[in-house]
Amino acid sequence: MTPVGELLRDSVVVWDVEAARRLFRDGFYGKPLGIPKPRDANFDSPLVLSIIEALYLMEQRALKVVRAGVEVSFEELYEVGSSGEEGFANKYQVYRDLRRRGFIVTPGLKFGSDFAVYKHGPGIDHAPFIIQVKDSSSKISALEIVRSGRLATSVRKHFTIAVPQNSEKIVYALFEWWKA
Repeated sequence: MTPVGELLRDSVVVWDVEAARRLFRDGFYGKPLGIPKPRDANFDSPLVLSIIEALYLMEQRALKVVRAGVEVSFEELYEVGSSGEEGFANKYQVYRDLRRRGFIVTPGLKFGSDFAVYKHGPGIDHAPFIIQVKDSSSKISALEIVRSGRLATSVRKHFTIAVPQNSEKIVYALFEWWKA
């Protein structure tokens, strides 16, 4: 049976603990409510998903979303995300691409980026990449690259810029800092 999540403002909550554990175990989706750094899927709380995570799970037919007891379509949830977050379309495209490539993708806010990307998952390895999503028409200053790069280096991660070119192609620019 497909898990059900409830849309609450800018998050989707999976109230069924067994379904929540399964989603977390299957791909480190979401955050268990009240557990800042879950080590495994042995938790007894609902799972809070971002809109991007919920959309991806809907697209994979691994989640149904309801609001006030009525099922929400993919398009409706996409509109909720688009109206609430700048650059949402590009972020979702990058998230989907990274997930399809087999990476575990989590919010990167604590690293000053859009995403933290793991090869195996939080608690198993450290995220080797932090991703900042940019529009192809946006500009990035040298100062922004240096700031982000220094932050990434201080937490032992590669600063990466992801720029969707069209609906199929994303260019990733990875920066490495070298000591002279």
